[in-house]
Amino acid sequence: MNANDVVIVSALRTPFGKFDGVLRSTDSIDLAVMVLKEVVRRIDLAPSQVDEVYYGTCIPAEYAIYTNVPARQITLLAGFPEDSISLTVDRACCSSMTALRLGYRAIKAGDAQVVIACGAENMGNVPLIAGAEKARWGNRLGHIELQDVLFELGYGRKGFAPVATDAGEVAVELGVTRKMQDEWAALSHSRWHEAYSERKFKVGEEIMDVSISGKKGESITMERDESPRENLSIEKMAQLKTVYGSPTVTPANAPGLNSGASAMVIMSRSKAEQLKLEVLGVIEACECAAGDPKYMACVPAQAITRLLAKTGRVIDEIDLFEINEAFAAVTLVSLKLIADGNPVTFETLKQKTNVNGGAIAIGHPVGASGARITMTLMYELKRRGGGVGVAAICGGLSQGEALILTV
Repeated sequence: MNANDVVIVSALRTPFGKFDGVLRSTDSIDLAVMVLKEVVRRIDLAPSQVDEVYYGTCIPAEYAIYTNVPARQITLLAGFPEDSISLTVDRACCSSMTALRLGYRAIKAGDAQVVIACGAENMGNVPLIAGAEKARWGNRLGHIELQDVLFELGYGRKGFAPVATDAGEVAVELGVTRKMQDEWAALSHSRWHEAYSERKFKVGEEIMDVSISGKKGESITMERDESPRENLSIEKMAQLKTVYGSPTVTPANAPGLNSGASAMVIMSRSKAEQLKLEVLGVIEACECAAGDPKYMACVPAQAITRLLAKTGRVIDEIDLFEINEAFAAVTLVSLKLIADGNPVTFETLKQKTNVNGGAIAIGHPVGASGARITMTLMYELKRRGGGVGVAAICGGLSQGEALILTV
């Protein structure tokens, strides 16, 4: 143990909501305020003791009506002092894990002792927009065409392929079949249900409850994820049409368009000892990666490979993996690459990965997911009495993040 170790002392998230669920009209900024307040309240940490807040979010059209600097807005709305330092991070789905990496670096450099890394998204709250050429600069008598920001996640507007198309094509290229992806999706749901029945996703640990006002002013309390489905039929999944012309990706082997927020307090070990706070986990190292935009499904493996080379660790030392299920194709392609083509290693890695279910079941509110997979990994290692884990995530146009966590 080193006084300058970067340790996690508080970590939580809201339940993740469905596209058309309870949270569909709740602003992502408000979800972020909720987790920011709760993550410090749980450990009785004064907001004035936080040196920096990094906030990940990646669909600016959703918070556009509140203009800019959402990180600054959430800190002020959460009661943090006016001199709080904050930064909004957009690295697509990687954003809240990038926030962790930036906080890790600040602590290691001695520029900060206490940092909050957080993220939020509400994909069901994204508005349809009117282009400036019609709305800003006037329009003659007639209708104005609206654009759906969520369609293809906008990548097609500048000539990039939809990420679902790329992921499916790369999966086929690397021998990850549609059937394998459907089976993994079903497994993700069954693992979540088993974990939930064992109270692994409970309020007071990874989950905080969320109370909002319903349409009639009634109070609605949300305490569990909305997306997980029961008794999925592989046969029925196989009959679904693929999306955006992808050869393999369907609504069943991909996550939904979700809502939710997550937050983690990290600090130096010496600061945790000074404040008499329990160390939940240690971030041993962080690494990022990027590559050919088409090969997004490969980039978690690339980030993990770089991370292991950086630390001198080997795959056999890793007890658990969390690889975000942007699609089942992403997790399976990355595991296959890490296994270096060895089918036995591939099967072993599958048993160690997303053991409590992944984003296909839990949900993938993109700005919140990097921190979510990190805390899910940490809490499971803690339940097992400790160990070494790796969390990794991909982001649009082939970006990636990975970290090693010890408990």
